[in-house]
Order: sequence, then C-alpha cells, then structure tokens
Amino acid sequence: MSNTKFSSNKDNQLLIETIIDGIQDVKGKDIVVLDMEKLPNSVAQYFVICSGESSTQVDSIAQTIARKTKTELHEKPWHQEGMNNAEWILLDYVNVVVHVFYRDRREFYNLEDLWADAKTISIPELS
Repeated sequence: MSNTKFSSNKDNQLLIETIIDGIQDVKGKDIVVLDMEKLPNSVAQYFVICSGESSTQVDSIAQTIARKTKTELHEKPWHQEGMNNAEWILLDYVNVVVHVFYRDRREFYNLEDLWADAKTISIPELS
C-alpha cells in the first residue's frame, strides 16, 4: 500500500488501507478512492471503488474485505447490499463506503462521474 494520506483521521486511513489490501489480495481492478470529506451533502467521507471480472471475483473481493477488516481492525460493515447477485456489492463502514462492481455495472452506474467534485485517488495495480 502506498503512503497516500487519505485523512487526518488515522482510523479512516487504516480502514481504507486495509480495504485496499483486501481488494489487491484477490486481484481487484481499477481501485479508486473518492475523498468526499469537503463535499456538502455527501453520504460518506470516502468511497472506495473497484471492479471484478466475474460475479465470483466480485463476491470474493467483498468477502476478503469483510474478513480482513474484521480480523485486522475488529471492524464489521454497518450495512451491506448486493451479496445475492454479486454485480454491485456495497459494504458500508459509515465513514467509508466500499463499492465492488462487476465491470459492466461499474461502467453503467459511473459513480466517479456522479461524484466528480470529489478528490480522486487512483491506486496503482500491484505488479
């Protein structure tokens, strides 16, 4: 994980870094963090968005994130959606919301454009 600072809040930063590690563990693609702290009426301080190449991978990414945040940080999602069809899984950690998309669904919903005023932090893929 890079040394990118996401917030002055160390808990948010550690949570985001752990989420990104979980995504990278199962080869999630196109990881982006949207920093929405300064946006009025935002639903969270951060969105972490990534893609999977199949519904199986999308499900695996979400499960790995949930397992890793629980074991390493003792954090569980406050709410989660989309686990049944695994096209768009949302894990809500209150200040940080994770969106794990099947590639085509991500293009359709295009959250990056919807929240275009947010600072965008692209996470490079591991080699």
